[in-house]
Amino acid sequence: MPSLVRDVGMNEGLVGVESKRIGIDVGDESVGIRYLAAGEGECVILLHGIGLDAASVSWKHTLPALAEEHRVIAPDFPGHGESDEASEYTMESYCAVLAGLFDALDIEQASLVGVSMGGAVALGHALDHEDQVERLVLADSYGLGRDAVWRPGGAALLNTPGIDGWLGAGLATPGLIASSLAGLTVTPSAEFVADVERAVGPSAASALAAWQRDEFRACGLRTCYLDRLDELAVPTLLIHGREDPIFPIAWAERAAERIPDSEFVPFERCGHWPPREHPEKFDRVVSDFL
Repeated sequence: MPSLVRDVGMNEGLVGVESKRIGIDVGDESVGIRYLAAGEGECVILLHGIGLDAASVSWKHTLPALAEEHRVIAPDFPGHGESDEASEYTMESYCAVLAGLFDALDIEQASLVGVSMGGAVALGHALDHEDQVERLVLADSYGLGRDAVWRPGGAALLNTPGIDGWLGAGLATPGLIASSLAGLTVTPSAEFVADVERAVGPSAASALAAWQRDEFRACGLRTCYLDRLDELAVPTLLIHGREDPIFPIAWAERAAERIPDSEFVPFERCGHWPPREHPEKFDRVVSDFL
């Protein structure tokens, strides 16, 4: 697939950032992936979360901040932002997107920064391809615990008839998006809500539901790297909102104890989204670490 380039401009608040597309093989299909790119220097790849997210949401402030000293790439995962939909949404398929991005863009080594599910994708890649990862930043990351209190109820809800349509309608309703963000963060700004409303479409609901069905198992959460953390051979920064209602801060604290070369930075008065709830602090801490 030929690469299409445009300046993102003011419509996403990312002036001077290029929007590009590239085809990446995911399983038996080629999926068109949109990614944002800016800056020059050592490469940093930013990985967003599942559902109410996209590259232009989580990384609206971080991408231009890091691009002052780095080459920064932020893809939209399939089903999110301006990337294509895919036939499946699993941890394996999202990890394949990251591996394909390295190959397609001839990236020999990069630092990875991931939030929520994107953190688990980054962590899995660092464990399996340590020669490709220089440094690792995990923000309120998935993959650091075996279960959560909401998993049983969430798994049951996913089997409710018509739930996919309900989720899709929710992502198309501004009021419901605002209330969802209020449940995930401490005090979401009007700008944050507007960015999510602009970037997130119905396909994200399908991706979220499919991914959750695959991850929420009867015995717990499917993806957990807890027993492999002592294998991690790259310097790792763990950032976690102290009031995260999704993944407890204890996950990050425990992970920091197990990862040989790690640093843990808690964010006060912060929920599940540090790069948007406290962008200046997040960008400063990450930039210093990189």
